[in-house]
Amino acid sequence: MRLLVTGGAGYVGSVVAAQLIEAGHQVTVLDDLSTGHEDAVPEGARFVRAAITEAHDALDGVDAVLHFAAKSLVGESVAQPGLYWANNLGGTLALLDAMRERGVGKIVFSSTAATYGEPEHTPIEESDPTRPTNPYGASKLAVDAALSAYAQIRGLGAVSLRYFNVAGAYGRFRERHAIETHLIPNVLKVATGERESVSVFGTDYPTPDGTCVRDYVHVSDLAKAHLLALEAITPGEHRIYNLGSGTGFSVQEVISVCREVTGHEIPVVVGDRRAGDPAVLVASSAKIQRELGWKAERAALRDIVSDAWGALSGK
Repeated sequence: MRLLVTGGAGYVGSVVAAQLIEAGHQVTVLDDLSTGHEDAVPEGARFVRAAITEAHDALDGVDAVLHFAAKSLVGESVAQPGLYWANNLGGTLALLDAMRERGVGKIVFSSTAATYGEPEHTPIEESDPTRPTNPYGASKLAVDAALSAYAQIRGLGAVSLRYFNVAGAYGRFRERHAIETHLIPNVLKVATGERESVSVFGTDYPTPDGTCVRDYVHVSDLAKAHLLALEAITPGEHRIYNLGSGTGFSVQEVISVCREVTGHEIPVVVGDRRAGDPAVLVASSAKIQRELGWKAERAALRDIVSDAWGALSGK
């Protein structure tokens, strides 16, 4: 297939683009490099430096789109909500209109489990209420609503994948965020000397070790889910799937495994709880396992951390 990957110079987008090329697809990466890196564009992909609002020409001859281009910092979304609505929703609507003009009727959307907000129970299922607590999650949920409308009215075939924490590395493709908010890369930066310590916000949660429990999915497994979703697209239908571990790992477990993998002490600074941090956030992936046959092959926390550390340290 001839595919357009928006945001394909970013972390998840670059891994998906690489796996698509390995599977024999023709890939064009569209990215404005506002947060991505040109050297992350996989070999064999055509690269177009442009915003998603300028995707018209890149869509010529394309069979389907895999859409990753978005703003994704929760704190920034609270401080600058207009930026997130304009980029995440406005940009996607422009992309969908361009797809319609070019006759492209299939899309896989990188959504987020932040659309659910604070859950009533875990693991979170696709049928659970969606009550996002920040503009980032709200903008992604709005895109999901738009995809459902385009599917119903215009026959678009769409699949949204909702996930929490992506981690690990795929060969040379790793996390490289200018502002890093994810736990695993921040812990590993202590081991490389880029940070003096890692902060733990709260140790008195109702969890086995008192620290928050979160979902972690290996980026390689996540990418495979996008390839499966691409094959499952049905015209006029919008499917939504969660991607999660089903159990999750605590902050303390992550730090302990990082110490084992790196051989570094990794000092910890314990602080107070952060407002709005639920004790446990874990998404069920039972639906995608049942319907598409997806299964996490590198679900062990040590595998996730080892791959991330290897790509970061060159070991």
